[in-house]
Amino acid sequence: MKKLMVFGFALVLAMSTVAMAQDSMKQDTMKSDNSMKATSVAGKISDDGKSFVSDADGKTWTISNPEAVKGHEGHHVILKAQADASKGEVKVMSLKMAKDNMKKDTMQK
Repeated sequence: MKKLMVFGFALVLAMSTVAMAQDSMKQDTMKSDNSMKATSVAGKISDDGKSFVSDADGKTWTISNPEAVKGHEGHHVILKAQADASKGEVKVMSLKMAKDNMKKDTMQK
């Protein structure tokens, strides 16, 4: 009977350790997903809407969600986006037209 109780206690201890390890792995994954903060950057969206060229450094980024920039192809905009430098990609969270581009459009009319 004593051996059965010791075995049962050891089994419960082992299972709780495994459960805690899985939970901490899940939290680490969530932290890495949420660690990319959105940044505002000005630049031009390509004519096909699949890439973005930053005004700051001239670097070209692939837009991972091109549907977010639909209708703004070829425009000078300010993106609020999450950048993944290792992939050279940006995920667009929001965008607005850059003011200097709006002034040029107004002057042309």
